[in-house]
Amino acid sequence: MDLDDLCARFVKAQLAGDRREALRLVLEEGVGRGAPTAELSLRVLEAAQREIGLLWQDNRISVADEHLATAIAQVVLTHLYRLSPASPLISKRVVFGCVEGEHHDFPARLAADALDLAGYDVRFLGADVPTESLVSMLHRERPDLVALSVTMSFNLRSLRMTVARLRSAFGDALPILVGGAACSTLADPAGDLGADAFARDARELIEVAGRLVAHVRPQALGGTP
Repeated sequence: MDLDDLCARFVKAQLAGDRREALRLVLEEGVGRGAPTAELSLRVLEAAQREIGLLWQDNRISVADEHLATAIAQVVLTHLYRLSPASPLISKRVVFGCVEGEHHDFPARLAADALDLAGYDVRFLGADVPTESLVSMLHRERPDLVALSVTMSFNLRSLRMTVARLRSAFGDALPILVGGAACSTLADPAGDLGADAFARDARELIEVAGRLVAHVRPQALGGTP
């Protein structure tokens, strides 16, 4: 199956505002013909949103067009999640969200779904999470990992500040993973941002998360409020 072609047609349906065609492409021509749901998430939905973002950055589509396309992708992702096989729970909790000021949460949601299906207990917080609210939740939830996402480059400063705040509250006891298109612009995303690791996409996220949670010391997560 040519998933690149499927992605191109999916983008066309998104830009046309054709929700039914977008669903048909993924569910009938994708899932219905045997494509793994994980591959469809990565090589169709995630790749399509990357293309939509580039079109917006180049002023070839409007903000309204970008919102329309993303809303359609959200609908399709929900259907894919429902149809995806889930691994058994592995008793590892992840808190996942976009940093304060970041309103583009689709890439994070797609990645959070991938973690959930891989067996993690995921708390997905969505877009624009105030830093102090995040700190409070981490004290309450005591996760094995926190994952932070930024799409827009101007939110890298917010990400650095969030990572610094989490370090002041939890030290090195809580692994911090970063991701998103903005991080990819840095030569060494994890090092530049003070995080423990960086993941380029949902597939890499699963691999990196597995390494990080293997060394967590939950008893050390009390930290300083």
